[in-house]
Amino acid sequence: MNHPAFSPRRVFGVAVLLIAATLTSCTKSIPSTELLSPLTPATTDADAGNWRMILLTGPTQIPVSAPVLASDNGYLGELAAIKAAQATITPSQQAAIDYWSAGGVLRWNEILRELVARQDLPPSPNPDGSYTSPSAANPFANPQYPFSNPPYAARAYSYVTVAQYEALKAVWYYKYQYNRPAPSKTDPAIKSLMPATGLPSYPSEDGVESAVNGTLLKLLFPTNAAEIDTYVAQQQQAALISGRAAASDIAAGVALGKGIAALFTARAGTDGMKSAGGNPALWAQLASTARARGETAWVSQDGPPRPPMLPVFGQVKGWMMSASDIVSNRPAPPPSTSSSQMANELTEVRTAVNNITRDQLSTVYKWADGVSTPTPSGHWNAIAVPYIVSAQMSEVRTARVFALLDMAMQDAAVSCWDTKYTYFNPRPSQLDPSIKTWTGLPNFPSYLSGHSVFSGAAADVLTNIFPQGATYFSAQAQEAAMSRLYAGIHFRTDITAGLAQGQKVGEFTVRFAKTDGAH
Repeated sequence: MNHPAFSPRRVFGVAVLLIAATLTSCTKSIPSTELLSPLTPATTDADAGNWRMILLTGPTQIPVSAPVLASDNGYLGELAAIKAAQATITPSQQAAIDYWSAGGVLRWNEILRELVARQDLPPSPNPDGSYTSPSAANPFANPQYPFSNPPYAARAYSYVTVAQYEALKAVWYYKYQYNRPAPSKTDPAIKSLMPATGLPSYPSEDGVESAVNGTLLKLLFPTNAAEIDTYVAQQQQAALISGRAAASDIAAGVALGKGIAALFTARAGTDGMKSAGGNPALWAQLASTARARGETAWVSQDGPPRPPMLPVFGQVKGWMMSASDIVSNRPAPPPSTSSSQMANELTEVRTAVNNITRDQLSTVYKWADGVSTPTPSGHWNAIAVPYIVSAQMSEVRTARVFALLDMAMQDAAVSCWDTKYTYFNPRPSQLDPSIKTWTGLPNFPSYLSGHSVFSGAAADVLTNIFPQGATYFSAQAQEAAMSRLYAGIHFRTDITAGLAQGQKVGEFTVRFAKTDGAH
């Protein structure tokens, strides 16, 4: 896909109108926030423009023209607009500056987790007992699109965070090619209302982040488009009024971000997600294949029975794992449903459920990651946040953490769903209806445990980035995995094989990380 080179003169008028509008109309309250301090990065990561790309062919795939000189009358007018805005700053504008001072990458991740948590309620049945799937073509219909279940959410996190990372590497490349100082450095009359990072201002990192996140989040969560647009405007406004970026800095970042977002939008349209739901004939074939092997086939325990969740998600395109990697690394089959091992594991689940301790029940609730939560992927994104903050990472390095983490968990989701629907294994409560679960029963086969695969992959990636947290990450992965046995929804083999598979999947991303030039 070809994109025209960005011309600051060509879009400057549009940028001024956009910024002027946000200065007066951007009044939506800031979302509930994590306690994040203003970002003062330990290093600028000046070489990040040369770090290895993932989807882009290189940092210049979307061209960005040179900015005008600091003496240009148009640029001087931009500086005058910043001084005028600072002279009349409002409490809501100051609140936006304070909010985005923590770093756009962390704030957009927080917003993404909130969007996922709002939209992970499974659709209710129709009066006749059938179910209607949410439709991207008509997102406001009942049920609204999307149902942000764990596979959908893992894919959403990965698209947003990988695109953001690619965009910031490109921004860093152009920043250090053009070396335009921030407005507060150019004009002493402009105050620096955000922590000074020492970065060149053109193109603006806030502009590219707002464009990439805004574009992809509206694609993934179309019913929240108006709210997302407000966050986009807030970030751009905060960057301008704070003296971090001029209007043309932001416009260049926005143009670059939209060009990169278009590449990811095109990928998303052909990655297999549209057909991941399968059809009734496929669902029946999966069950009959399991029965032909002499096994008890999984059936939905929902009332009325619900179609299985995304049975073809195992064929969705991954990031570090190819389709052949997914198949060649598929785990061995679970114990036969008629075997003594399965009988013993069923007894273990029954005993655990009937004798659950307070601490175990607390673990079940902590890792439920069901309705009104950011799902397992979001849970692990949140686990990464304090490590990022403690390390005082730059925006581009922070984006790298989330991109690596979410690529691994998207590959984990694909691998896990491939395994689940290959073996179509029943849940404990299907084999023994006397088992009462302590959390919601997922509507898909038991083997492997999704929590275990997600967590094994996440812990492996985070350990590579933050080796000082290795013991904690491992403990959290074990806890997440065992919570599913305590809850009565998974067998021991689902968990042990799931953790091992997660680590195997995570290693594909770790191998990339070790050679991406960011060390």
